[in-house]
Amino acid sequence: MNRQRKVLVWVGVAAVVLLMTVTAWIHYRQETVLEFGMFTGSNWNVASANSFVIFDKAIARFEKEHPGVKIHYYSGISKDDYSEWFSRKLLAGKEPDVFMVLGTDFNQFSSMGVMKNLEPLMEKDPDFETEKYYSSAFRSGQYGDVQYALPYETVPTLMFVNKTLLAKEGIALPNPDWNWDTMYSICQKVTRDTNEDGVIDQFGCYNFGWQNAVYSNNGEIFEPDGKESNFTDEKVTEAIQFTRRLNDLYQGEKVTQEDFNAGHVVFMPLTFAEYRTYKTYPYKIKRYANFQWDCITMPAGYQGGNLSQVDTLLMGISSHTKCEQLAWEFLKLLTYDEDIQTEIFRNSQGASVLKAVTESREMESIVQEDMEESDTVISGSLLGRIIEDGKIEPQFKRYEQALALADSEIGQILENDETIDSSLKILQRTVNSYLQQ
Repeated sequence: MNRQRKVLVWVGVAAVVLLMTVTAWIHYRQETVLEFGMFTGSNWNVASANSFVIFDKAIARFEKEHPGVKIHYYSGISKDDYSEWFSRKLLAGKEPDVFMVLGTDFNQFSSMGVMKNLEPLMEKDPDFETEKYYSSAFRSGQYGDVQYALPYETVPTLMFVNKTLLAKEGIALPNPDWNWDTMYSICQKVTRDTNEDGVIDQFGCYNFGWQNAVYSNNGEIFEPDGKESNFTDEKVTEAIQFTRRLNDLYQGEKVTQEDFNAGHVVFMPLTFAEYRTYKTYPYKIKRYANFQWDCITMPAGYQGGNLSQVDTLLMGISSHTKCEQLAWEFLKLLTYDEDIQTEIFRNSQGASVLKAVTESREMESIVQEDMEESDTVISGSLLGRIIEDGKIEPQFKRYEQALALADSEIGQILENDETIDSSLKILQRTVNSYLQQ
């Protein structure tokens, strides 16, 4: 009898184990795994922030709202390694369902059909309004007038101003609506040999390039379709001529980053991410600690405005995803949800792509937390205006190569004192020939 009881007990235990195994197997089979492609650290080449915190918060919320769905991502992939990692996944046919898209990869991915056309998903979603995004950030995800990606985080270019040097020279801080003439006048006044050794050692600006000038003059270097360049356009020519005028002030002396760091230069373009990083400890004491500084808009060109480049980190959906609707909902959570977008100001260095978030009082208070009380935080309305009016890079397949060719040639034109008008005509023919191959 005891033996029979033992057998029954073992049979019962085996049945329970089998039932648990089958239940777990069924649960596993029913669970949907959504792959998310991301890299760690900053997209803006500044000290790494806690950007992964944003994703972990979004994932926890998404999984709670979608029982049976798990978001999986590989941690520890750096930005420098991300393109290679993604390429390997793509070749193996295992690309993530939702993924970050580097600016250098967007044109290629769009032209190759790697990313899903998002317009059908946007059109059938009654809770999605494109007007909530900054138009510059939203347009960054378009290729050939088709929306292949949504913006996640954006960074405009600002003008760094050495307030201590301006005060020493008795010059007022320019207002937000300043222009090229004001910039040139200030640069002309401060550029000089301060120790009278025959060498200029104080300068007006560092790293203000011809592209900065083109943007602020509302010029377009290339046609949107990428088949022609516009180097002979009056706005572009005017911008390059202004860049030469600034360079001529220095009489052949090369202005360096070290000159700026030492407090010997008034102006330098920098990104909003750099502004946030170097206004806070401990990075504030590592750079620019020996003078007071702030940021304003870029100077307006004669035919433009206070315009500057806006860079945007994009996210897209794989054209081969088997979970289209779930992928869309997760993408929308990351890029469209105000709570998640607010986390960008807490745990990253860029700005939200949503107008309501970036222009909120909450944004200003979050940014102020990491700065000294005496530091003035850029207002949400001004930051919003800079982003909304910002200039984005054209999206066509050969853009990076064509721009590199042009940048090299224009550098030679500026350095060798070549005639600008005739040299730009030659450059335009050269670049157009490349683009039309």
